[in-house]
Amino acid sequence: MMEKSELERILAAIVAAEKEAAELVLHAHGILAECKSGHRDVVTEYDRRVQELLIRRLSEACPGARFFCEENDRHDDLQAEHLFIIDPIDGTMNFVRRMNHSCISVAYQSRGELLAAAVCNPYVDELFTALKGGGAFLNGRPIQVDPAPLSETIVCCGTAPYNEALTGRTFALMERAYRASLDIRRQGSAELDLCSVAAGRAGAYCELSISLWDYAAGYLIVTEAGGLCTREDGSPLPFDGSKTSVLASGPQAWADFREQVSL
Repeated sequence: MMEKSELERILAAIVAAEKEAAELVLHAHGILAECKSGHRDVVTEYDRRVQELLIRRLSEACPGARFFCEENDRHDDLQAEHLFIIDPIDGTMNFVRRMNHSCISVAYQSRGELLAAAVCNPYVDELFTALKGGGAFLNGRPIQVDPAPLSETIVCCGTAPYNEALTGRTFALMERAYRASLDIRRQGSAELDLCSVAAGRAGAYCELSISLWDYAAGYLIVTEAGGLCTREDGSPLPFDGSKTSVLASGPQAWADFREQVSL
């Protein structure tokens, strides 16, 4: 495994790049959305500008690095020695509608092993970070998942909006989650939902279809905060670039969800 000092340097570079990108997001104006795969799957000029900025800054900090990104089909080798997984604006629909709940997400991995992550929510000045084996942090303070049972927590849900074949199963799952917990939330950013679990704000997060850039950083932050992050059926998440379901929570809530909610 890489030396801790080198990992800390890479994480610092990620954080610096995200903070610079956050200024683009906060001062965005004249936002125009274009459709990608469907009317719910949108991209803006700012998604592209943020991604380009992140690639430029991280290439300077880590010469020869490769990238696996949401926009512009930049999908380099996932087994590269130095790879950054980037979602420039997670929660683009929120961004377009000015709901002020979106984030900039970057994970770093080496030869398939996730080692560092940072998720920046510029609207509330929150920065979630993690190094493998080093714990998870919010604005420099350690965070942990909620140890409570599912019945004593709030559940964050995603609606897999790009795959309408999953709509019926998604809303059936949400109803079961609602009945098994205190309440549910649908907030529109997978990475921020994962960070809410890591910080103990939500007891669980589940969605039936998301991409690697939607969960790579959050996966490391959740697991370093003492949580579990798997597929909805309990099996390990894939890191091959394929779409997947996700279930993240504290150990007790995870077991409760699998027993009481999963279909």
